[in-house]
Amino acid sequence: MKLFLTRKLPEKVMKKLEENFHLRVNPKNRAIKKDELITGTKWCDILICLLSDKIDSEIISVNPKLKGIVNYAVGYNNIDVKKATKLSIPVTNTPGVLTETTADLAWSLLMSVVRRIPESDRFVREGKFKGWTPKLLLGGDVFAKTLGIIGAGRIGRAVAKRAIGFNMNILYLDKNSEIEKTVKAEKVNLRSLLKRSDFVTIHVPLNKNTEHLIGKNELMLMKRTAYLINTSRGAVIDEKVLVKALQDNWIAGAGLDVYEKEPKLSGGLKECENAVLVPHIGSATIETRTKMGMIAVENAIAIKNGEIPPQLVNL
Repeated sequence: MKLFLTRKLPEKVMKKLEENFHLRVNPKNRAIKKDELITGTKWCDILICLLSDKIDSEIISVNPKLKGIVNYAVGYNNIDVKKATKLSIPVTNTPGVLTETTADLAWSLLMSVVRRIPESDRFVREGKFKGWTPKLLLGGDVFAKTLGIIGAGRIGRAVAKRAIGFNMNILYLDKNSEIEKTVKAEKVNLRSLLKRSDFVTIHVPLNKNTEHLIGKNELMLMKRTAYLINTSRGAVIDEKVLVKALQDNWIAGAGLDVYEKEPKLSGGLKECENAVLVPHIGSATIETRTKMGMIAVENAIAIKNGEIPPQLVNL
């Protein structure tokens, strides 16, 4: 069976794919172009794609014999699932495996922005460090502060567990969460969470209810000493408004792994010294990216064998 892969994956994953499929891979070390994606989809029986690949109705319709779409990601808002379902094409994802890794990154961003780590690193490398001074690159404390978690699913709960060691007061916003089975936490509404938290970290999927969940009104509610962390989806925050909030010190800072129009940044964002910006590396460890790939392979093999794939999101 023919499988088209839009980007080369870790070696262990590639070996497994080569053992089970007639494999064709996008040879370019960049995002695949639409015409290349169309050509690959026309050729294959199964498509393995990335979150950055837009698998819209046009792409799905180019091959009437397409047997499955395997997304190498937890989210799948890049795929027109409704169209795939209409054509009885199974769509799968890779959930669960990146929970701890993404929680680690959320904490990395939080610690980096509050203690001004990137700024301090540049300061030393540029030869500006001439000795200790009482007010040099002052940041803020984390211990015993209040952490607000928007979205207390798997990743949100993992972030909360890590907060225990910092003796933090934990607030959360989620309709259906089991977080209180894991940590002592207080369920609050969005307004209360934003007003009371020293750190706000976002862990919700992107949908019509969460797009621009954090805009001007929400940022204005936050403490001027508070920090905003986002490892979910960029469009959950109105990025242009966030830039203004950072420039005018409505909040103390932000740590971002995702962007509204990524890889493009809103004007002025990269100039904000009070923001730590990383390139969508939430799951970027060798162990996790390999595990994601093996789940994708498992899904593809099930589709090949005419079985229900274990991580089916439709049908």
